[in-house]
Amino acid sequence: MGRIETEKQVVTHMIEIYCHKHHHASDLCTECANLQAYALKRLSHCRYAENKTFCSQCQTHCYAPKYKEEIKKVMKFSGPRIFFKHPILVTKHMLNLN
Repeated sequence: MGRIETEKQVVTHMIEIYCHKHHHASDLCTECANLQAYALKRLSHCRYAENKTFCSQCQTHCYAPKYKEEIKKVMKFSGPRIFFKHPILVTKHMLNLN
């Protein structure tokens, strides 16, 4: 699995963790589903492809301001929690992107 696909899995799980805790829905709410679709679309069109780094370290910020603020909230909340739900995926993600 390539970096982009791993990144897509990580961001999907992070949004799920955030949504379930904050919006108390069994499935993603509309707001979180829209954020997920946007994030996956941006990852699919990443100009750095398999050479990409963490978005926070990227020179090219490709998120619109609205989505950038939303994804930052999601990552801040879900970042510390995702390791307990998906430790292998997160370890792979950290090793591949550093």
